Amino acid sequence: MVQKSPSLGVIPIRVEPSLPAAQRTAVLEVCARLKSVAGALMPILHGVQAALGYVPKDAVPLIASELNLSRAEVHGVLSFYHYFRKQPPGRHVMHLCRAEACQSVGAVTLEAHVKQSLGIDFHQTTADGAISLEPVYCLGNCSLGPSIMVDKQLQGRVSPKRFDELVAQARASS
Repeated sequence: MVQKSPSLGVIPIRVEPSLPAAQRTAVLEVCARLKSVAGALMPILHGVQAALGYVPKDAVPLIASELNLSRAEVHGVLSFYHYFRKQPPGRHVMHLCRAEACQSVGAVTLEAHVKQSLGIDFHQTTADGAISLEPVYCLGNCSLGPSIMVDKQLQGRVSPKRFDELVAQARASS
């Protein structure tokens, strides 16, 4: 936004995007707690995501201001790491293992089924907001692959049929 002054000409005015009060408070609390940590940006982004479920785009200027960084620096880190969500997650988050051990026992076929069944790709949420799908590169369950984690519950030997059952359970519990 720009405001004109009769004596000074054009004066740029900084307009901060609006962040709901509860979210703003959560972001400021995380920043206050972690900004003295060396390399504080990553811990703060993790903290904000833990508190809110994602890192709202309107939190970027606030985090930048608290750390004396540019918005571009914060946005660059946020967009580089796929772990950080920029939108609220679904009511259930499913992490599908994409590591070699799981791939060797059917994860590629399972991945195709999962995407087709849910109608979404990785880093997306179903239209009804029920399920978000995220890739993960090892769940430490290699001997029981293919593996998937549903809301922090590890599932092994997941077939397309078993996946459909897990989705039905998740949707029923929403």
